[in-house]
Amino acid sequence: MTTATALARALTDGETTSAQLVAAAIDRARQPDSAAVLITVTGERARYQAAASDSRIARGARRGPLDGVPIAWKDVFDVQGAVTTCGSASHLHDEPAAVDSHLVRRAHNVGLVTIGKTNLSEFAFSGLGINRYFGTPVNPLDLELVPGGSSSGSAVAVARGIVPLAVGTDTSGSVRVPAALCGIIGYRASPGRYGAHDFAPLSATLDSAGVFATTVEDLLALDRVLLPTASRSAPATPQFVVPVGEWSEDTEPLIAADFAAAVTELRDAGADIRFRHLPPLAEAAKLMDDNGTIVGAEAYRLHGHRLGSTMPIEPATRRRLESNRHTADSIGPVYARTTALRAEFAAELGAATLLCPTVRRFPPPIADLQSDPDRYDSANIEILRTTMALSYLGACGVSVPAAVVRPGPRAGILLSRPSGDDAALLDSAAWLQRVTALRRS
Repeated sequence: MTTATALARALTDGETTSAQLVAAAIDRARQPDSAAVLITVTGERARYQAAASDSRIARGARRGPLDGVPIAWKDVFDVQGAVTTCGSASHLHDEPAAVDSHLVRRAHNVGLVTIGKTNLSEFAFSGLGINRYFGTPVNPLDLELVPGGSSSGSAVAVARGIVPLAVGTDTSGSVRVPAALCGIIGYRASPGRYGAHDFAPLSATLDSAGVFATTVEDLLALDRVLLPTASRSAPATPQFVVPVGEWSEDTEPLIAADFAAAVTELRDAGADIRFRHLPPLAEAAKLMDDNGTIVGAEAYRLHGHRLGSTMPIEPATRRRLESNRHTADSIGPVYARTTALRAEFAAELGAATLLCPTVRRFPPPIADLQSDPDRYDSANIEILRTTMALSYLGACGVSVPAAVVRPGPRAGILLSRPSGDDAALLDSAAWLQRVTALRRS
């Protein structure tokens, strides 16, 4: 499946129909190499929505520029008539959702066609994307490696061409990380950008919605239909700040080389790039190292009761909950500094966009993690270290693929802005993609 904007043009020109796009998406979702990507395929709903879209297009009454385009949703969003599993066997026998989550409903109202609900790490509480009950979606770049999480199914659905757009959630990196590891684009919106969060929570303080696509143009197209009155900043050659220290230097050699090449390419295109120490970022990491994480404390508050119940939960989930049993007792200083640190972060960046690798290590093999709980847990912490600190600082972010030609695993390039600066962030990401495309042509 090609990009959402290309499909929209094809629908307008009569080169295809939404019914054909939906049939192709469902067929791809059921192929062996797409096993475990979707937990639920909403075939009847998708075919009904596609038929309605085709009827609107035929009579010139499209609801919006993406009317008829397929989309998938992380299984923390309610879709009417389907059980919201949150990636956990403990929810298998819940009642189906009576109504759509408001963001699902908003997408439906502008004509997007829901084809199903995507897999995830249990309760969205891991950056690795492994799910022992529903299966682990296959990383399209290397089937032996983790796909990243928690929004693993949404990332893989786009990377494998099942759908051109998929929605996830990002608390500590759950959109940005799997986008990086699967070689696509992942956008963590500022919390509340698309309205109040009525998806299943993990951490109310840090949760946010996010989108996967293969082009920034598609992100912008979806953002425009979901927020038609949102202000847009004028395109300009952006300024970037690269944070010195662990954020850009504690990386595997190939990741460092990919990032250095990206910096050189952007500078050659005229970008103003400066390397600086950012005290709010360093303090955020130290606070969490010393006191624990907000997501750990709030996840335990939400799910800790499961440790003493007979409800089935995965061993890795149980370990993470156990490790955060007493985080609520130590987390006070982290909460206390949140507002001030976010303001300091915004002041430090000014008009610039933060630029750094999305992850510092390439994705590890699934088999190695499943056979070694200690390695599993340390890999989960390490893969989220950069994005978790930025989530704590309230940042919106876009992970774009590093421009490399070799086969094998990837680690994205992350652009971040303070909360609320989504328009400037998306402009910077679009500029970066244009530069990359021009230099490759």
